[in-house]
Amino acid sequence: MTAANLHLALPKLTPEAETLRQDVRTFIAEERAFGRLPPPRRIGLGFDKAMTKRIAQKGWIGLTWPRQYGGQERSALERYVMNEELLAAAVPVGAHWIADRQSGPVLLKFGTDKQRQFYLPLIASGDLTFSIGMSEPESGSDLASLRTRAEKVVGGWRINGRKIWTTNAHHAQYMIVLARTSTVEGSRHEGFSQFIVDMTTPGLTISPIVSMALEHDFNEVLFEDVFVPEEALIGREGNGWNQVSAELAYERSGPERWLSSFRLISELVDVLGPDVRPGTLEDLGRLISHLLSLRQLSMSVASMIQQGKSPNMEASIVKDLGTKFEQEAVRVVRNIVSADDLVSSGRAERLKALLIHAQQYAPAFTIRGGTNEILRGIIARGIGLR
Repeated sequence: MTAANLHLALPKLTPEAETLRQDVRTFIAEERAFGRLPPPRRIGLGFDKAMTKRIAQKGWIGLTWPRQYGGQERSALERYVMNEELLAAAVPVGAHWIADRQSGPVLLKFGTDKQRQFYLPLIASGDLTFSIGMSEPESGSDLASLRTRAEKVVGGWRINGRKIWTTNAHHAQYMIVLARTSTVEGSRHEGFSQFIVDMTTPGLTISPIVSMALEHDFNEVLFEDVFVPEEALIGREGNGWNQVSAELAYERSGPERWLSSFRLISELVDVLGPDVRPGTLEDLGRLISHLLSLRQLSMSVASMIQQGKSPNMEASIVKDLGTKFEQEAVRVVRNIVSADDLVSSGRAERLKALLIHAQQYAPAFTIRGGTNEILRGIIARGIGLR
């Protein structure tokens, strides 16, 4: 393989995608007018079941899925445009984000028809929240070293182990868990399987992980003899590594990988006056140019997904660069706020609140979706450097 294996052509948005963009902007304006979308005081994905239900009523959850499962059969680029607008406006989409982004697509691609018929319509209607059971306390982003095991028993499987950084597991009804079901000599990547776990199952304990911002999004989940029935297995036993690799492409490439701190930049632009320093304009221009480049990369990956491809390497590039951009954005905005003395002017109370939260939240950018070191290893393999 060489760098020529990269496929990052910029797609052209269709008229349908641009029409959808206007529809989403109208929805956002109406939500603000009704007082249901107050100005954000935090970055990241907010959790609001009522908002998720209103988005579902628009048909915007499972947008690309077949109609028989509650979807609209629209393109991946249309979905991209919709999410871009929702995230840029800081709409709290956390209640359905994981299910819509990856849990549903995994079931659509690998699940049984019975699984699709049950779970997908409930996700599309905004009634189910899913969480991700991948990372473990002693494994981090090295999923091949995970220790959670699923043992075959009469009528199903018994799961034992721990999962960490499980976003909104305390709100979720279900989790898709990656577990080892067998050991294959000479291979670290074979012998894994994925399971749908009901979060009310006996033997499952959820412990909160409170961030520096004093927020409870992350959790650690303990599985002690957690029984799941035969029909909880997703896809083929032992094919979990291939399935989770496809799932991670959905997780790592989306606009949330570079739009989490967008509101911080947007608020900064709103408060900058006509007497802004030349250095500030230069720093801000550089930041926005990086943002636009990331947008093009991310849209390219959405186009590959639309074509039925699994852009694992390209998605890793987007996630790695997105993490760097998100953290750089916090640093640049902090420096501009200080240099331009914006906070003392009284014009930037909302910006100040967002900046405080962003500085506390920024370390999480390198945790979610895989650490930079793991991502760069994937990229290096993809272009033939290792």
